[in-house]
Amino acid sequence: MLFRSIAAGAFASVLLATSAFAAPPGADGTVLPFPPVPSASVAAPTLQGSRHQRREQANHLPAGAPNILIILLDDVGFGLPGTYGGDIRTPTLSRIANTGVSYNTFHTTAICSPTRAALLTGRNHQRVGSGTIAERAVDWDGYVGVIPKTSATVAETLRHYGYKTSAFGKWHNTPADQTTAMGPFDRWPTGHGFDYFYGFVAGETSQWEPRLFENTTPVEPPHDEKYHLSEDLADKAVTWLRRHRSYSPDKPFLMYWAPGAGHGPHQIFKEWADKYKGQFDDGWDAMRERIFKRQKELGWIPADTKLTARPESMASWESIPANQRAFQLRLMEVFAGFVEHVDVQAGKVIDELERLGERDNTLIFYIFGDNGSSAEGQNGSISELLAQNQIPNTVEQQIEALNKIGGLDALGSPKTDNMYHAGWAWAGNAPFKYTKLIASHFGGTRNPMAISWPKKIKADKTPRGQFHHVNDIVPTIYETVGITTPKVVDGFVQDPIDGVSLAYTFNDAKAAGQKTTQYFDNNGSRGVYRDGWFASTFGPLTPWLTVSPGLATWDSAKDVWELYDLSKDFSQANDLAATDAQHLARLKEVFQGEARENKAFPIGAGIWLRIHPEDRLKTPYTRWVFDQTTTRMPEFTAPGLGRESSHVAIDAEFGDNASGVLYAMGGASGGLSLFMDSGQLVFEYNMMIIERYTARSAQKIPGGRHAIEVETTFMDKRPLSPAIVVLKVDGVEVARTTVQRTVPAAFTASETLDVGVDLGSPVSLVYFDRRPFRFGGKIGKVEVRLK
Repeated sequence: MLFRSIAAGAFASVLLATSAFAAPPGADGTVLPFPPVPSASVAAPTLQGSRHQRREQANHLPAGAPNILIILLDDVGFGLPGTYGGDIRTPTLSRIANTGVSYNTFHTTAICSPTRAALLTGRNHQRVGSGTIAERAVDWDGYVGVIPKTSATVAETLRHYGYKTSAFGKWHNTPADQTTAMGPFDRWPTGHGFDYFYGFVAGETSQWEPRLFENTTPVEPPHDEKYHLSEDLADKAVTWLRRHRSYSPDKPFLMYWAPGAGHGPHQIFKEWADKYKGQFDDGWDAMRERIFKRQKELGWIPADTKLTARPESMASWESIPANQRAFQLRLMEVFAGFVEHVDVQAGKVIDELERLGERDNTLIFYIFGDNGSSAEGQNGSISELLAQNQIPNTVEQQIEALNKIGGLDALGSPKTDNMYHAGWAWAGNAPFKYTKLIASHFGGTRNPMAISWPKKIKADKTPRGQFHHVNDIVPTIYETVGITTPKVVDGFVQDPIDGVSLAYTFNDAKAAGQKTTQYFDNNGSRGVYRDGWFASTFGPLTPWLTVSPGLATWDSAKDVWELYDLSKDFSQANDLAATDAQHLARLKEVFQGEARENKAFPIGAGIWLRIHPEDRLKTPYTRWVFDQTTTRMPEFTAPGLGRESSHVAIDAEFGDNASGVLYAMGGASGGLSLFMDSGQLVFEYNMMIIERYTARSAQKIPGGRHAIEVETTFMDKRPLSPAIVVLKVDGVEVARTTVQRTVPAAFTASETLDVGVDLGSPVSLVYFDRRPFRFGGKIGKVEVRLK
């Protein structure tokens, strides 16, 4: 039975902050109340101007407190960066490493939202309600997708001490049903301590047409072929640094710079991908061997490290048919260019620190990945959410659909949401087993990190091998800044910090490690570290397979555990479970205790929505009335158009040969759109690029006021069920189509429902060159009813 080893999980109760202000922490870490303001008579100002006494801002920081810059890349693995022997050039990472120190035994949680929650709070991911990504949140305490106010972020704490704070790029820690223009906004970056935010709140977005926000205000990027999100994020960060100098030069700053790269979709200018032409022609098996050899030559990994074997269920390069290799190679070239490009953008931020004279006293954490490289592209994909929706497909289907939109040159462009083959991800995690989503082995959880602080840290190329975790960043910051971890923030008694400061390693490469225990858990894949040993079990989910066999019948009590002596086995190559059963049993008990303490039960809760998509986070409403002010409505809060039977009635007025979108949901990677095209009424269902279904009226609709209806009827309630779509104008049917396969969970991670326009990436190629294809007439209202 699924979740057999479950401790009872309770629904989470969410406490909301009611205090808009809080005093600076006292010496014992307690937030004190503000002192009373003496009453005084204030004379009215005169035209000549009165001199008003100005209260100086209190300074609660030690002299010379450093600026803090956290750079966090996305979905890039241990073996990728050229800095440490990989095939992708990373000049900025090298720059930080060469002026500081590097860590080869640093760990993440194996998945996006949980890593970010642990990074920002200093707590274990399930302790702060982030056992899975925000979009897969469920009602068990460790998985609700809400960081509690009892675990203040580093930004909330530092801001009370006087830091100016900013965040750029990917957030992914706001509940997916709280991302609309109506809020609530207390779970957005600005509600978690950041004075300024510029980026996207979802797990991913188009690099060409991202769904951006400035603080909580939606922002539309320019439709400019020279635009790219990574460059935009660097430019905005540079602007913020300059404003900081102008407005608050006496205050230190915290900047969290977390771009979307190299998470899917892999999108980059052609010339950056072309830099890697031919470099990977020998395939992923050879790439992995090559990286492993260089890692040893550089001393990045111990000389006795073994290269782990390829999983049996993962394809070898030799098994890839010759007529598919060009496709697979170009996917990797695009990814490599994407990652090098974002590293160069990070360099622009470093350049600005130097120009402003701030570099010497800025503590920089460059974390190369929030988890290992991602196998979610499975066999190579032009629409990555095919995997998240578990939609069966073939490489032949992918290539056939790609050839219709420009062939290999379309990879990395706005027309695709491509992800590379899982084999490249596996190679990019060399020398470790497995990939992102696997918390039992270091291919999913071990990421390189470089730290630089020229004023305090002496450059040293000796890798730091002490076992550490992303939850250790916050206590490291508190120690280096010289402040006490607060006991109360904004009236909320704080949860214990789980992390351990790694400042002791800054100037002593051989210092004894101070972190004794750390558990890992993601999607039922789990493990625990204790004093140099590691016990783990793979779990039920295989990320590189479209359907994991036995997912719905998995019993966690029957999982087979492995045991590794990390003091002698850097890469988890030698399983000692059969020869040291007693040690393994003790470590399994340690895991159970850590899981109970950190709300990790039920084990495997993160996979619930994979087998029960009907329980996905969705709106409680069944009826809506929209008009042309309805734009940027996130898919998770919008009507389930394209996923459920529905009726849409539109009151529209337009002239002859009308054109433009009446409504659209989703984007280029998948979605649906109803639009007028030179007088004809058109409906298109974009089934993740590989299939498109269209209904088009045979005759033009004459100008005037019309009642337009879209009736969608699903054949049954099973995932991927076919659906019949009927279009009517003034009560008369004008077109219909049968969608043979429908999307069960979500078209995209960040695209939206828009009325009268298709913002973001366009659903239909018919109007790709006319995007955002704003409707030329008037829409009185759009009534939507789920049936």
